[in-house]
Amino acid sequence: MVARLVIAAPSSGAGKTTVATGLMAAFADRGLAVSPHKVGPDYIDPGYHALATGRPGRNLDAYLCGPELVGPLFAHAAAGCGLAVVEGVMGLYDGAAGQGELASTAQVAKLLRAPVVLVVDASSQSRSVAALVHGFASWDPEVRIGGVILNKVATDRHEHLLREALGGSGVPVLGVLRRAPAVETPSRHLGLVPVAERRAEAVGAVRAQAEQVRVGCDLDALLALARSAPPLDAAPWRPEDGLAEGGAAGGGGERPVVAVAGGAAFTFSYAEHVELLRAAGAQVVSLDPLHDERLPEGTRGLVVGGGFPEVYAPELSANEPLRRDVARLALSGAPVAAECAGLLYLARSLDGRPMCGVLDAEARMSPRLTLGYREAVALADSPLAAAGSRMRGHEFHRTVLEPGAGPVPAWGMVRPERRVEGFVQGGVHASYLHTHWASRPGTASRFVAACRAGAGHRV
Repeated sequence: MVARLVIAAPSSGAGKTTVATGLMAAFADRGLAVSPHKVGPDYIDPGYHALATGRPGRNLDAYLCGPELVGPLFAHAAAGCGLAVVEGVMGLYDGAAGQGELASTAQVAKLLRAPVVLVVDASSQSRSVAALVHGFASWDPEVRIGGVILNKVATDRHEHLLREALGGSGVPVLGVLRRAPAVETPSRHLGLVPVAERRAEAVGAVRAQAEQVRVGCDLDALLALARSAPPLDAAPWRPEDGLAEGGAAGGGGERPVVAVAGGAAFTFSYAEHVELLRAAGAQVVSLDPLHDERLPEGTRGLVVGGGFPEVYAPELSANEPLRRDVARLALSGAPVAAECAGLLYLARSLDGRPMCGVLDAEARMSPRLTLGYREAVALADSPLAAAGSRMRGHEFHRTVLEPGAGPVPAWGMVRPERRVEGFVQGGVHASYLHTHWASRPGTASRFVAACRAGAGHRV
């Protein structure tokens, strides 16, 4: 049984990431193997979690993957660890809009049978903190709030007033953190700046977070709370399960080379995607479009996930040899899966700078944030999906693509609004929609099968 804690808060901005990352690092410094997790579709926080623990940050998303996969995905990631720390999303009870508790931190905590530690921004309040904590602790009797960590506490007197107020609440204070600029992480248009863009500074910030937590929190009490979690009845998820759904069981035969974009410009990915590609029989090779001038030798398929190409548009555009290579691969009919940042990279241009020119579309930055869960249906057969198949996804961008859909759109959005989006063009499937392939393992096997079938599509 893996000891586990969920770090939640009444709302965004209370300090969940600081506390969760600091706890991960502090417990890892004690010699514990710590499994890091993040509720929801966030790609950036898991990078800091990985830095703190030395293990891949993993997402637990009950909307994208379904509640039934939360326990198995957790068990898969946490196998062999002594402790798991799960950072929540938004406020404790906030989930998919209009769908009750679905995808909320509270739902994930219940699915994991894990105690919750509530991080409260205590600035600008004293006695009222007791009413706030009481309300959150009593709202859902199935959610066990095992303690509170008070963040942004100003002075010793402020701490005394807060502790006095919470003395009769039945929820113990397990930590008090003062304001500390050294632990802060810079943000921009889509949230925190990813680790890959500021690794040296990020290492320093994580060390500062660990020290702040070590000094301000009762680590022994927190570990005891984590160890009080009851057994979790969930068999670990296995990437090979369900692969045949996509038309190929994977494993045997030729292992086609699939290049997966990474580096500072393409940091948005789920660790399970590479595991699924390998289980389906692919030889996965990393590609950094900022520095690599050629696709890996023998490339038969390309996956370009999300990230920040708008930040690196000059460098991506300057790497003309790779842009030509990507265009040749796509023109050959080879499978190319592009999500969000990948979609922009395949366009003719991004903010006026030439990109790969695979898609007849122009991309630009926008002041408007597009954000939220989506439900979609595939409108055409592609290397990722059969026409008519349904997929849940998530959009998260401040860019606009004109046109937003090609002659053959990738998806018909059915919730929350109806529209068409994306491009299916030869072997290319390009869209703003972020998806989690663990919800449909056949996606990976379908993609790898298409790579095998395209014997002539080799770069």
